[in-house]
Amino acid sequence: MARMPTAAGGTAVSGRTMWCNLDAPANAISVCRDGGQVAVAGRNIFKIYGVEEERLSERANLRVGRKPSLNLSCADVAWHQMEENLLATAATNGAVVTWNLARPSRNKQDQLFMEHKRTVNKVCFHPLELYILLSGSQDGSMKCFDLRKKESVCTFSGQSESVRDVHFSARDFFTFAATFENGNVQLWDMRRPDRCERMFTAHNGPVFSCDWHPDDRGCLVTGGRDKMVKVWELTGYKARETHCVQTIASVARVLWRPDRRYHIATCSMMVDHNVYVWDVRRPYVPFAMFEEHRDVTTGIAWRHAHDPHYLLSGSKDGTLFHHSFRDARRPASQAVPEGLSVGLRGDVAFAVKESLCAAEGARKPFGHDRRYPFFFVRRADPAEHFANVSSALSVFESPPGAASMDWFSQTARRYCLSGVPLPELCDRNAGAARELRRYQVAQIWTMLKIIYAGAAGGATQAAGKAGHPLSSFAMKDGTAALGGEAKLDRGRLENRRDSLPLDSTVTLLQTNEDNEETEGSDAPADYVFGDGEGDEDDFFIVDHEVAASEEHEFILPQEGFPLRHEILDHPTTLDHFPDKTDSPQISGNEADSVSLTPTEGISLVSVSQPPFEHGFTTDYFNPIVRDMMCFYAQQGDVQMAISVLIVLGDRIRKEIDEQTQVWANPITVGAAVES
Repeated sequence: MARMPTAAGGTAVSGRTMWCNLDAPANAISVCRDGGQVAVAGRNIFKIYGVEEERLSERANLRVGRKPSLNLSCADVAWHQMEENLLATAATNGAVVTWNLARPSRNKQDQLFMEHKRTVNKVCFHPLELYILLSGSQDGSMKCFDLRKKESVCTFSGQSESVRDVHFSARDFFTFAATFENGNVQLWDMRRPDRCERMFTAHNGPVFSCDWHPDDRGCLVTGGRDKMVKVWELTGYKARETHCVQTIASVARVLWRPDRRYHIATCSMMVDHNVYVWDVRRPYVPFAMFEEHRDVTTGIAWRHAHDPHYLLSGSKDGTLFHHSFRDARRPASQAVPEGLSVGLRGDVAFAVKESLCAAEGARKPFGHDRRYPFFFVRRADPAEHFANVSSALSVFESPPGAASMDWFSQTARRYCLSGVPLPELCDRNAGAARELRRYQVAQIWTMLKIIYAGAAGGATQAAGKAGHPLSSFAMKDGTAALGGEAKLDRGRLENRRDSLPLDSTVTLLQTNEDNEETEGSDAPADYVFGDGEGDEDDFFIVDHEVAASEEHEFILPQEGFPLRHEILDHPTTLDHFPDKTDSPQISGNEADSVSLTPTEGISLVSVSQPPFEHGFTTDYFNPIVRDMMCFYAQQGDVQMAISVLIVLGDRIRKEIDEQTQVWANPITVGAAVES
């Protein structure tokens, strides 16, 4: 038989990535024995291309004739690996066609077998027998053809759904494998067509492809719709899965890489357009990938049975690619070697690249056997190994009880959500949070009391009595007026700091005649001044001469002159005050008989009007409170957000949408606490 012209022989085959346009989608490809020609088959294409030095060139178009024939609508193609001019195709109408490229006529069709009732999915030549051809069909049968005869010699019935792939074993002359739509794999002996030798379930769903390992007897790889690539060891009594690779799409083709024991090439049936080469020992990251196609890859083939560096692929995008491994992308080289994870109980795992670790960076491992001189050791090709992206893992364990959720149940038992006025609710909940050492939560309850409790009841409080906590702001404006007219006991100050809460509304200064000091006194005293920068204690004057243990009451400074008119809370102009020259001078002794009452002036410590009447209202703080509740909910502390919503009720409910308020149902909260 004459051979089709090829690039092999006198012309070197190219070693770079190149491509050509097919003008039609391809369903399958197959390479001749020497790798110089490739057959491309599809529903509307059946051509032979030559792999030349600089390009892929069309050599022959086997779709000839005036009338289109369904026999030329190909689902698969196979090129005989012993006879370079012999091809076989599987047609969508159930025909199996053989082609002889040595025929002198334009029509190269040799034989036609019309024995299958439905589409033929796969055809396969025997690797050692010249005239044996095997086919698998959608009708669930497999037929073995002897090309010297006009019909099949035997039929294998899988007693199952459609056959998706058939493949002869390279090590066992009579054995072939068949994969089925129901996920089963069957092993057959050609001498016994009545029943299969072995059957096992390989995948959850159809098994689209299989391939025998070229070197390891009894090693089979399968790929299916479940996105899995599995390697099976079949030498034992029972099929054993040895490796599994999880891909991102249904696997359409699997193919062992020549001269690489653990490498498998795959392509997907949909979604993913790339061609991957996997090392089954590292199943989570592809060893190499080719990203040239723009549509689903339908066929892959190694250029030569002993050349692992070049791969051909056809696609539905109408292109044929010749890939070189030196141009492949290596995902492992782009992997991030750092990682961080937090466990359920608070443990933290941190991975970092080993070269960044001081202890590991200074040590360089020696990878060769020291028993032999280095010049006897064959250096491995760096391109054939994974990039070294190993990381050192450190685990930081949390102390026992650090991740305990006891605070949740304790908080639920101690919280008070209704039944008492709002200030008392806030005080109780703040105290419960403080006992559980949740100081931030306790502070929030205190601030809620300051914001909402005072706004509701401040208008009814009389002057001189306990007022709103925010009334302490009035003290800062009157600090300079205290001057030297008042002094406070240091020990009493310390006792007050320990005994009074942050939101205390008790009047801070009371009448005390024993600790009064007038303008003319020469007794030493420390005066503390401030305009907004000090804390609450900055408003008091400390006398070092008075013993700390004395239980004296605090006093207000008495006025040094009688009031000529009523002092208004909000004077409009200065015309209401008489001239300074008209005010009589009163000595320090006369001041003892003058007392200050709430009706005669304004207190520097307490206010007689609600602090929000001419300033901020609760509506001003509502968005802030709502954001606080959302923050706790996002952090996972839904208990805090729901408790605030129940306690505040209609004060804050208008700021939160109804869908979110479903969580605030007391029945739901109670059930969550009890669980």
